[in-house]
Amino acid sequence: MIFSLSAFSQIDNQKKSISIPAVKSEKDSASITALKPISPFDNKSQANGLNAPKLSTNIEIPKKEFSMFGEKFGNPGELYTKQVNKNLANVKLSPEEVEQLNGSKTDQYFGDFKSNAKYVKVVYRDHGYVDGDIIQVLVNDDVIHARVFLSGGFKGFKLDLQPGFNKIDFLALNQGESGPNTAEFKVVDDTGKLVSSNRWNLATGVKATVIIVKE
Repeated sequence: MIFSLSAFSQIDNQKKSISIPAVKSEKDSASITALKPISPFDNKSQANGLNAPKLSTNIEIPKKEFSMFGEKFGNPGELYTKQVNKNLANVKLSPEEVEQLNGSKTDQYFGDFKSNAKYVKVVYRDHGYVDGDIIQVLVNDDVIHARVFLSGGFKGFKLDLQPGFNKIDFLALNQGESGPNTAEFKVVDDTGKLVSSNRWNLATGVKATVIIVKE
């Protein structure tokens, strides 16, 4: 019985745990230093002994003008005109096509025609788009009509023929809105016979001439 109690006493002693107190060591503890945030505009800022990059505070930000209508663009008409001129510059035109486009810059002579009539009727009109072409009419260098607006219908005057040369000049005073100065003329004698007819495309200041010779 004494042996039995001794055995239980030994087993019970083996189950008891031994508490070992923790020893605080100065070497194991880590000191925590609060870090100061770095300002990008502080030229003297440092972090852990490292110098922060120096940034200039004199930064100019371009000011953009506010507009309720958005971006400003050039005149579309100007861009179109430049593109057309550029295309025309790359196209090779014949002298006839250039004259048709810009108008003749040299005086035009449509010939001389003989007639036994006492008089002729000289009529003219704008054969193209009616855009405000104006001419001056002269006979033997005398002004007959100072300013004639060319419409779409024929109009003109009666000319009594003098023996010899009867020179008729049509002087372009402008080129209208679309240019050049474009017109068609007819010369009809007193019997209704067509003596001469033609068309012109003139630059401003250029004239077209036809001569009727009375025999």
